Amino acid sequence: MPKFDVAKHDLERLVGKEFTVEEWEDLFLYAKCELDDIWEHEGKIYFKADAKDTNRPDLWSAEGIARQVRWALGMVRGLPRYDIEESDVIVYVDEKLKDIRPFGVYAVVEDLELDEEALKQIIQLQEKVALTLGRKRKEVAIGTFDFDKLRPPFYYKAVEPKKIEFVPLNCEREMSAEEILEEHEKGKEYGHLIKGRPYYPLLVDSEGNVLSMPPIINSETHGKVTEETKSIFIDITGWHLETIMLALNVIVTALVERGGKIRSVRVIYKDFELKTPDLTPKEFEVDLNYIKRLAGVELTDKDIKDLLERMMYEVDFVDRRARLRYPAFRNDIMHPRDVLEDVLIAYGYNNIEPEEPELAVQGKGDDFVDFENAIRDLMVGFGLQEVMTFNLTNKEAQFDKMNIPEEDIVEIENPISQKWSALRRWLLPSLMEFLGQNTHEEYPQRIFEVGKVTLIDESRETKTISESKLGVAIAHPKVTFTEAKEILDSVLRHLGAEYAIREIEHGSFISGRAGEIIVGGRKVGIIGEIHPQVLENWGVEMPVAAFEIFLRPFYKKGVF
Repeated sequence: MPKFDVAKHDLERLVGKEFTVEEWEDLFLYAKCELDDIWEHEGKIYFKADAKDTNRPDLWSAEGIARQVRWALGMVRGLPRYDIEESDVIVYVDEKLKDIRPFGVYAVVEDLELDEEALKQIIQLQEKVALTLGRKRKEVAIGTFDFDKLRPPFYYKAVEPKKIEFVPLNCEREMSAEEILEEHEKGKEYGHLIKGRPYYPLLVDSEGNVLSMPPIINSETHGKVTEETKSIFIDITGWHLETIMLALNVIVTALVERGGKIRSVRVIYKDFELKTPDLTPKEFEVDLNYIKRLAGVELTDKDIKDLLERMMYEVDFVDRRARLRYPAFRNDIMHPRDVLEDVLIAYGYNNIEPEEPELAVQGKGDDFVDFENAIRDLMVGFGLQEVMTFNLTNKEAQFDKMNIPEEDIVEIENPISQKWSALRRWLLPSLMEFLGQNTHEEYPQRIFEVGKVTLIDESRETKTISESKLGVAIAHPKVTFTEAKEILDSVLRHLGAEYAIREIEHGSFISGRAGEIIVGGRKVGIIGEIHPQVLENWGVEMPVAAFEIFLRPFYKKGVF
């Protein structure tokens, strides 16, 4: 979770009221933070805040905490209003960046009054947003510049690395792009995000002055922000417009807390254009009875409205439902329980009286987990070795390497690595990967896994369902379909199930040696000899026979 430093006097200047240290410990809870440390320096008190929510970057600064406290205490109520004046500033985005770092959004904030503490907060907020929301600058990289020292329009363009030279931040000499990546601290830390590309991203002004090489480093000589800066130009780049727009909203609204006035920027792409920032309030609707039923405290409609207005919502009641509008610097309201959480934060968790359960209960193990463990014991008894592989995988492993057409699976929106970019839908690819990594071990290799897979199910609230499956793979020079079937037969006999095998054609298996496992007229699994192409794809040097079955249909039907 993000941790960040704030000064007590700076917080109180922004709130407009003084508090004791003890009072601040409680006030931080309104901003979903806890005090991790308190210290004094040159007669001033400082706090280290420990954010307890990675989905609220608007709270990761003195400005965000102060704003939240003002609303929570009722000093201000309802939806924050932000005026955006149009400017004549334009940024042109090069289409050659589409496969490198395709999107940029921008804003100007004027009439700022900055001092040392304000400057620290701006820099710290940039770093925390880029690190956490931005996945170490992969998804979000932020640059801030003294606008009065720049010459618009600006150009976010793709430039050959050999043509790039400028003085990077905190340096005294010009460096080439490659020197920056090899020698500069930030280049060594983030250089992998662009290294090896035919072009590097570069932000320049109308006179060709380099402002930044996103997502690596800003320029030392053009636009460095200081305490004398009155107007800031903000540039944010990344891969997803929704993410960088959120980051821009967080930064500009934080600067408004320092007295700033927002001015928009036209961003021109090849096929479309934007005007940023966009602070249009977001909307959500929630059933009032849902809030009352789950809150754990007695709340009237008026109470709910009051509490939500203290959490920056605009509230209208229509047919026992609350129609809500909330600030554009938030993207964490996805379910009614998120609104309920805000109601309880405003109410004060410390004001909720704990209650002892009316019924004494005794915990016990989950029966289905016991069933899975019994299956594991059974497989070990058959002489197989258990393996435990990752639920996270990728489409190549699930489809391409298994020689089958691609289908819809659950994918991660912003994966740190493409290797771990999806949730698996079947176990056999994981077992094949294991066999491919252990070709140096003795044969026969007879392995199994009882593990979870995730399937798409549009009928469910989460649109997914997690299923438990048993996968078995046997590898040695003379393995056949029959050997895998013998184990399957023993397993299903212990589970009290009669079954049939219906021959099918399946890309992962040899033609004529694959079948669906049918129980009660329903397909519960698949069995066969692995296709030579699949063996080659995984680097497996021996024939393999394998099967995989769902376990839930057999729960409480066998001898266990």
